[in-house]
Amino acid sequence: MERYVAFDIGDKRIGVAVSDPFNTYALPSQTYWRKGFKQDVEALLKIAAEKGATTIVCGLPVNFDDSNALQTQKTERFIEALKAASVIPVVCEDERFTTMMAHDVLISEGYSREKRKNYVDALAAANILDGYLDRINKNK
Repeated sequence: MERYVAFDIGDKRIGVAVSDPFNTYALPSQTYWRKGFKQDVEALLKIAAEKGATTIVCGLPVNFDDSNALQTQKTERFIEALKAASVIPVVCEDERFTTMMAHDVLISEGYSREKRKNYVDALAAANILDGYLDRINKNK
C-alpha cells in the first residue's frame, strides 16, 4: 500500500503532511522547527519512516515564470541530502501558491499571525501533496 509524506521546506520550519489511506487527499500533520542541516535531514527521514511513507514528496519553490526562485537552490541542496540518506524514494512537486493559499485559509479562520506560524507550513505541505496526488491519480 502506498503512503505519501510531503515536506514544505523553509529556512526556519518544515511543514509535514501525509496522504489519507486511499491516497486521494492530504492531511496536515505537523510543523518541524529546524535545528541544523544534518539533524533536519535525519529528523525528516525519521518522520517519514514513522508515517509509513513509501514516497517522500518535497515542495520545490519556483517563480511564476518557471525560473528558479531565490529559495530554489537551498531547497534543492536539502532535497539532494534527503535523497542521498533515504531508502524511500524522494520526488519534487511544484509548490507555487501553496504557502499563500495556506495563509489565506488561516486568515479566513481568524488565526493570529503568531498562531499561523504553527500551522501554515503543515497546511502548505498538504497543498503540495494534494497537487501531487491529483496529478498521479489523473494518470492512473
